[in-house]
Formats: sequence, C-alpha cells, structure tokens
Amino acid sequence: MSKEREAIGGQRMPGGVWPTMITPFTENNEIDYAALERLIDWYIDKGVDGLFAVCQSSEMFYLSLEERVQLAAFVKEKANGRVPVIASGHISDRFEDQVAELQAMAATGIDALVLITNRLTSAEESEEVWLGRLRQLLDELPEQLPLGFYECPHPYKRLISPEALRWCAESGRFLFLKDTSCDVDNMRAKLAAVAGTGLQLYNANSATLLETWKLGATGYSGVMANFHPELYVWLHRQWQQQPVEAERLADFLSLASLIERQLYPTNAKYDLMQQGVLTNYRCRSKNHEEFTATQRLEVEQLRRLTMELANTYSN
Repeated sequence: MSKEREAIGGQRMPGGVWPTMITPFTENNEIDYAALERLIDWYIDKGVDGLFAVCQSSEMFYLSLEERVQLAAFVKEKANGRVPVIASGHISDRFEDQVAELQAMAATGIDALVLITNRLTSAEESEEVWLGRLRQLLDELPEQLPLGFYECPHPYKRLISPEALRWCAESGRFLFLKDTSCDVDNMRAKLAAVAGTGLQLYNANSATLLETWKLGATGYSGVMANFHPELYVWLHRQWQQQPVEAERLADFLSLASLIERQLYPTNAKYDLMQQGVLTNYRCRSKNHEEFTATQRLEVEQLRRLTMELANTYSN
C-alpha cells in the first residue's frame, strides 16, 4: 500500500459522542427489537454523533453470528441516516472464521467495520505477527468500506503501538480508533503518529477524556454514554467555549464512571428501565439476579444527579 494514499473517499468519521450500544433481551433471552428501536431513538434524541453497535457492551461474545449480523443491520436501518453506524462482531479465534464474520458484517450496510485488536494474535505473539495478519485480513475485506479499531479488553487487551497505528493510518483504510489505554501519554503518542491522516482517536475513558480532547482526540466512545450521553454531548460541544464549567462537569463524569465497576451492563439496562426505554435488565454476559438492592439504589441516585445536571448542561 502506498503511504501517500488518502483516506477512503476523503472521508472522516464525525467527531463527538459514540455510545457503545447495549443489547436488550426479552424475558425469553432473545434480542428485544422493540426495545432496541426505542433505545436507538433515545441515543439520537440525546444528541449523539454516531452509534457503535455489536461491541463488548452489546455482549457480542454471547451472540450468535446470525444475531450479530441482524443486530447491526437493524441498528443501521432504524438509525435511518440520522447518525452513522459502525459495528464489529468478529469474535472467533480462527482467522478463516473471522474473515467470514467480518464479511457478513460488512454486507449489512454499516458505515464502517471495526476490527478487534486482540483477535488477530494471541497475547504472546509480537506486533510484527499482528501486522502480518492484518495485511492478510485487509485483502479479504471490501476495499471501499471504511475500517476502524477497537482495543477491546476481552479476552485480553492489545493496545496498538503508535508506529503500527501510523502504518494503519497511512494505508488510507482506517478512520476510527476506540482507544482503551486510559493513559494520556499513550494517546498523545498515538495522536502524534496519525497527525495529518484520516484516522481519528475516540477515547473510551472518562477520567482522561477532557485532557485528550485538548491534545486533539476527536470524541468519546465509552460505556458511560449508556447512562448520560447528553452530558458528554454538552462537554464535547462546549469545552472550548466554557472551560471552567467543562472542567467541573468532567470531574463529575470521571467520578460517575466508577459505576462501571458494578455489574455492567446490567446496571446500564436498569438505568434505562428507569427512563422507560427498556423493560428489564436481563443480560447474557452477567447474571442479572446478582444485581443487588444497594446497586440498584446507586443507579437511582446517579439518575437523579444526571437529571439535575442535564438541566444545567443542556445544548
């Protein structure tokens, strides 16, 4: 690939807030598409800039390939052009199986296909091996479909080095990185490596978020956009114009994000129940029966604080 190649069609993914979507289930443990449609509208009504479907928050490791493909296609259809939709969903270990998964996902019409960084190699294999597999994979995917990366923490976290990320950016095929390093210095180096290319960095971590925006990161793609996306939307749109208020809100968002350490995504589904979006908090990745009364109370308290702050920080 030529290092001078421009990003596909000169495209850039919109900056801003990209929730990592959760998947509602019925009491029979099937995907609840009626609730999912309400959820899509809820995200968009809150002002998000894009949707990341079929990711770890979506419980993709607990969905069949048919479910993953149907989920991505449904989100793309119901978003109906209001916001772009990206999706991942390759969970297999064998390279050939991943190719089949990604080709099926690419055929859904999503706006970009996101590669999971830990799927191409084991934790012990080198980045050189990783890059070799990536080159093989690129030959199997539609050349005009924009691609992204997700440094998914499960089953292990593989961070992309700035040098490898630069190669990916210069290929012209990658527009999106969901960074999970939770490390400002790491993101600073990545941003320097991709400067002048079409690849943009979306931070998944609340504590480091505002600082990395100041360094040039493009947006936020994290689990807390399932609790209060409107607050992240305000922060992204107003942090330069209202720096004092932005710092105050960023402090709250950082502390609020500690609720991730509860039984996520059960707790996010419970929060959405309080708002009338979902009808239950059933999960496949977690045992919802382990969600305690105290944890429910904590989510309710966060909901009250969010409603109060949303009246203050409204776009």
